Amino acid sequence: MTEIQTPTPRDAFEMLMAGNQRFVSGMPEHPNQDATRRAAIAPSQQPFAVLFGCSDSRLAAEIIFDRGLGDLFVVRTAGHVAGAEVLGSVEYGVSLLDAPLVVVLGHDSCGAIAAALAAADGGQVPGGFVRDVVERVTPSVLAARAAGRFLEEEILAEHIEHTVDLLLERSRVLAERVAAGRLGVVGLSYRLADGSAQLVASRGLDAQVPAAS
Repeated sequence: MTEIQTPTPRDAFEMLMAGNQRFVSGMPEHPNQDATRRAAIAPSQQPFAVLFGCSDSRLAAEIIFDRGLGDLFVVRTAGHVAGAEVLGSVEYGVSLLDAPLVVVLGHDSCGAIAAALAAADGGQVPGGFVRDVVERVTPSVLAARAAGRFLEEEILAEHIEHTVDLLLERSRVLAERVAAGRLGVVGLSYRLADGSAQLVASRGLDAQVPAAS
């Protein structure tokens, strides 16, 4: 397959989504996963996207987007909650590795969102550091409900979009690159059953978010 050496944000987004289409259709190409690729990128890396996703074991980025070594700079936390370490990692992928695309990847049946929903309804809040994860997801749950959005997919979309905006609000590096047209930041919602990734938020990219059904 033909790779774009210096992709634009749009190029990077289309490459990512084309890989997801191959995965969904059951016809993956497994690009950049051989010994030649391993040797070629050993001296340096130039990923075309930074992917910040949920740590869920069913959300392995290189598999669901049919990519290989050196393609994606992946950062993952439960519920894709973003702290200082996440912001630093995303900025590293953008400012030092020059990735033109940042992707926030959430998914249905997310345990972190389910726990936040339960806590918001007066249920027990988990102990330990899991509590911190739930507390960081809860504002998205409350914002969705305040806007009259109560379905699971609506709350998930709210949390993904909230994370996209949080990255841009807290990181001057990302915001300035988006303003200059050098970076796109998108939010994708992954469906566990069929493997498809749906666009739910877009900043700095002329990608159309489908209307809610």
